[in-house]
Amino acid sequence: MNLKDAFRLQNKFQRLMDEASGILQNRRNILKVTTTHLRSKVVSEDSDVEVADSTISEYAGHATDIAAFLLAMMAEREKLCAAVHDAKANLPIDMDNEVGLNRERQQIANTLRHMMAYRSEEKIISGGGTGYRFNNDGNQMAYKCDSKVVTTIDFDRDKIRGMAAELSKKSDETSAELDKCLINTEVEYTPPFDLNDSFDEILSRFVDTGKLGG
Repeated sequence: MNLKDAFRLQNKFQRLMDEASGILQNRRNILKVTTTHLRSKVVSEDSDVEVADSTISEYAGHATDIAAFLLAMMAEREKLCAAVHDAKANLPIDMDNEVGLNRERQQIANTLRHMMAYRSEEKIISGGGTGYRFNNDGNQMAYKCDSKVVTTIDFDRDKIRGMAAELSKKSDETSAELDKCLINTEVEYTPPFDLNDSFDEILSRFVDTGKLGG
């Protein structure tokens, strides 16, 4: 399998393990509840009646198997992680660091493009200004006037445009290199089941055979 499929399988393992953990965290799946009606304490000749909880889960009675299934999943995930680590060690680039760096490049480029969206402008706001003057009685009075608002970009547009273009180019080149690594890098690992198998299919097979795969 290649790195791309290995990462897909890692995600599959995570989902399966999360589902198994969720089952074991649900008390309905790990506890059996019975209620005894102590009738003999009220009527001596009557018999006590034991009633089992009717809200039985489909996974009830299989908690031990599911716990073993979870551990088997963990063991397989460890094997896969080791195989992925070995495959990455032979790559021409540091894949993990480059993924993080490329994310930063894209964020910075977006910030620069956001700056580029601003333009210098001038506008008149009717009645937006105030002033004061003395009337005929010598009293100071406020009055309204128009105001002019001038907005000027406070950066070198050409340099910012160049920075954004350079980052985008570097990001695209790195993305292409990462894509090649994902497709062309072989991982020495054989999946124990098909990626399209459902949780219940994989679990049932494990309960029946003790193995994740067929």
